[in-house]
Amino acid sequence: MDTVAEDRNFSQAELDKFGALANRWWDPQGPQKALHALNPARLGYVSARVELSGATALDVGCGGGLLSEALARAGADVTALDLAPELVKVARLHGLESGVKVDYRLQPVESLAAERPASFDVVTCMEMLEHVPDPGAIIRACAMALKPGGRLFLSTLNRTPAAFALAIIGAEYVARLLPKGTHQYRDFIRPSELAAWLRQAGLQLEDVSGLAYEPWRNAARLVGRTDVNYLACARKPG
Repeated sequence: MDTVAEDRNFSQAELDKFGALANRWWDPQGPQKALHALNPARLGYVSARVELSGATALDVGCGGGLLSEALARAGADVTALDLAPELVKVARLHGLESGVKVDYRLQPVESLAAERPASFDVVTCMEMLEHVPDPGAIIRACAMALKPGGRLFLSTLNRTPAAFALAIIGAEYVARLLPKGTHQYRDFIRPSELAAWLRQAGLQLEDVSGLAYEPWRNAARLVGRTDVNYLACARKPG
């Protein structure tokens, strides 16, 4: 199903920016090199907290499908959403090449949640909240899509001087790990802000863990510090 958001909880400039990277999304040495490195750690965080084999999973803001395919390979029945047509096209093409089945949709999560409330055991929304006008609305829609007892997994960037130094100055301008302009510091999200949105959506925050990218080995790992990248897990009661 291909639809567009009626309430426009997205930035067209952000969609265009990431859509322009679509053709090299699956290149591990391309513009999304750091995302490739983060993916195993993100999958490990999810799989340590839920049984993915046989689970229904929704990947919100799926991009070219890195996490979507990883979830499917782990045994989940995956639906994946993005609003950049170029990315959805690349994700679908890669799925055909890899043989990994994912239901990719050009559709906002608000729309899907209204169509299929309480349908998913797992919802993931990684590296997306800092790119939308109203992150709280995304979280509410994710909560609506979750089954009672299901879990929401999020990753984003903390709004701290360390995150500005590493994620913007270091990654975009010095090491050039990311295209310039990938992130805007004002849009980074403090864990306390994320926790408030989760509570308002009726979810219970279970964990917040730091996620450290180590460019010298092009890999990421979970850490105790949450002052740059971090992951969060929340549960829907029931």
